[in-house]
Order: sequence, then structure tokens, then C-alpha cells
Amino acid sequence: MRMGEGVEWALHSCLNLTWIEPGEAMTAARLAAFYQLPPAYLNKQLQALARAGIVTSTPGPRGGFRLARAPEEITLLDVVTAIEGTGEAFRCDEVLRRGPGGREDVDYRQQCVVAQSMRRAELAWRKELAGRTLAEVKATVEKRHPGTPASTRSWFAGLRT
Repeated sequence: MRMGEGVEWALHSCLNLTWIEPGEAMTAARLAAFYQLPPAYLNKQLQALARAGIVTSTPGPRGGFRLARAPEEITLLDVVTAIEGTGEAFRCDEVLRRGPGGREDVDYRQQCVVAQSMRRAELAWRKELAGRTLAEVKATVEKRHPGTPASTRSWFAGLRT
């Protein structure tokens, strides 16, 4: 399974939004410049996050994006599904139906051991992402790299995009 780069960009952008001053918003261009990402493409990811209620978007000269909820209320799965959608990663096309002995009256999505194994793996993956919040990621980064919040705020404060 491979997620699009937009998931990584969205997760890092949300993490950076945890470190901005309360009440402050960041434009897509400023968030994109932080990692030298294409602003138009990052903006699409931010709009998807806004539609999912993860960030809010405020127009105007002091506008931009900010988290819509506390980091403790945003899971990694929330961000992944906002960007990638809620569809299953593995789709059983019931190829067993077309193989030797395949039958039309059998639901191979339920009977196929491969489909069952893939479904269990996906559920475990989703459970792990649903159990990890943005606040936990933030805390881990701050423990490993204590200067990150201040340096991030300083970088955004010094940028005039």
C-alpha cells in the first residue's frame, strides 16, 4: 500500500500548525515554503483537511489555516482519510469466481482467505492510526527535538510570503 505524498505534507502542516501562536493563521504559501513544496498542491491538501473539519480557513490579509480542533482530538487516521478518502486499501475483485471451480453464488469477498487476511491487516493499520493523535506526535517531536516549536515559530515569523 502506498499513500500519496499529500498525506505526508498534510501531517507535517498540521504539526506545524500546533506550534503557531494561538489565534494566528498560516497561508498555504507560507506552509508550503517551510518545506519548499508547491503551494497550489499543498493548498489542495489543506482544502481537503478543511472539508474534513481538521483545519479552518479564514480569508483576508490575516487569514490562512489553523487547526479546527485541539491536537488531542485529531488522529493520524483523520488526516489520512481526509487526504486519501475512506475507501478500502485492498479491493477484492473476486478473481476466485473466474478461476477453476469458481461459482456465481459465492461471495468471495467473505470466503477468500487472501481477502480476509488483507482486511485484517488494513483494520490493524487503521486501528494504529486511529489510536495516535497529533498531540502525541507533537509531544514525541518536542521530546526528541526540544527546539522545534520555537524554531518553527521563528521561521514563520521571519517569512514574508
